[in-house]
Amino acid sequence: MRKSSGRISWLVLLSVVALVVGACGPASSSSAAGSAAAPAASESGAAPSGAAPSAEGSALTGTACGAGATEVKFWTSHTPPDSDVLKKIVDAFNTANPDICVKMTIVPGAETDVAKLITAIRGGAAPDVYMADRFTVPQRAAEGVLAELPAEVAALKDQHLEFAWNETQYQGKTYAIPFDTDARALWYNKDLITAAGEDPSQLDISKGAPTIELVNKIADKITKKDASGNYDVIGWLPGGPHEGGTPGAFDQGWHYTWGFAFGGKFADTAACKVTPTDPGVVAGYQFLYDWAKERDPQAITRWVSTNLPPNPPAPSHPFWTQKLGMTISGDWRIAEQVKYAPNGHYGFTFIPVPKAGDKSATWAGGWSMALIPNSKVATQAVKFMTYIAGPEGQKVYTKDSTHLPTLKALLQDASLFDPLHKTFLDLLPVALNRPPLAVGAVYWDALTSAQGSVELNTKTPADALKEVQDSVQPQLDAAGC
Repeated sequence: MRKSSGRISWLVLLSVVALVVGACGPASSSSAAGSAAAPAASESGAAPSGAAPSAEGSALTGTACGAGATEVKFWTSHTPPDSDVLKKIVDAFNTANPDICVKMTIVPGAETDVAKLITAIRGGAAPDVYMADRFTVPQRAAEGVLAELPAEVAALKDQHLEFAWNETQYQGKTYAIPFDTDARALWYNKDLITAAGEDPSQLDISKGAPTIELVNKIADKITKKDASGNYDVIGWLPGGPHEGGTPGAFDQGWHYTWGFAFGGKFADTAACKVTPTDPGVVAGYQFLYDWAKERDPQAITRWVSTNLPPNPPAPSHPFWTQKLGMTISGDWRIAEQVKYAPNGHYGFTFIPVPKAGDKSATWAGGWSMALIPNSKVATQAVKFMTYIAGPEGQKVYTKDSTHLPTLKALLQDASLFDPLHKTFLDLLPVALNRPPLAVGAVYWDALTSAQGSVELNTKTPADALKEVQDSVQPQLDAAGC
């Protein structure tokens, strides 16, 4: 959100935000609301949640730092269990660097919403380091919310996966350091499938990608309604709605998931064009439209509102409470199952394909560490960033959270991956990713709004996506690629 030609939403955001979020506060054991992958999120990535703290947030680390240490304020929207791992890494850094005191604060919010950050910058209460969903970095750089990183950081390029590094770039300059990545698959509850009279081995990953038809057949047998005709248990939700019944995806059934599954292309970066009306993208939305229409969009929304309200604690996710048979999700569910459903029987396989023989598509997201402009402790902040996003931090995060690293050397470290985790690692070489655009967050939000209207059957896919095209392309033209 920077420079006059690229300030796409700066003035809009400032006009609607009245809350200044403090960067640090007293130590607190309360966890934060929000999402790590969704919305967005969580997008990007995982979407664990906990109980909401005060709007100001609370510093969860750094309370035991020695007197005289230089304070570095670090904001994240991640919540337990992922934030627990972040705290572990921050504590290790503080111990190894007694002259620096990193204070981590959980600030609730979706990946594409930086209203609190902008307000904090304006009010002089901004953090020094900000954990940014990586696909949004080019836009944040264009808007002036992130600072260009020094040459020694730019020199780390060859150590990281190419797509992850590309997402940190804007006009040839580096604005963030990749921290993690992931891959997506179809998770399924073997017990619910067996109880429905189906054989879960039909979905064994060794058999290749299942068809959407097969998954629907199994899911419809799992689905149950109560005496009032409302859904009690749902076999699967390929798309949305999102938490609380808002537009978007349930878990990782995003527009990108199904656009990619149907062979769609979301942008032509060489031509600096978004392409939401690409036939494959339209086909993905058409699948979501038809699926919802056959099962009553309003009834689906009521079920989501009941079983996944805003900011739900991670253990209450309907996949762990036996209310959902299958879900598109990611590698982070491995760690969650161990913690929240250790006695369950779960498996995962490739994302379903439109017809037998089609190549399954997955995609990778991930987060990054960014520096806020005009930090008075930039040297210390960058030192922390290169630690948490370097081998020390990524190794711990990979092992404890079951996300994947972006450092090429760690991808070869077999000690970091158990057999289940290794399967997701094997998906990474063929994973697609969201195009790094100077309107990445704007595009995501427009696609999400379109997904909501399509799943409610209030707009056709063609009409909804044409609106996305007409809305986003002028903004990309203004910002530049």
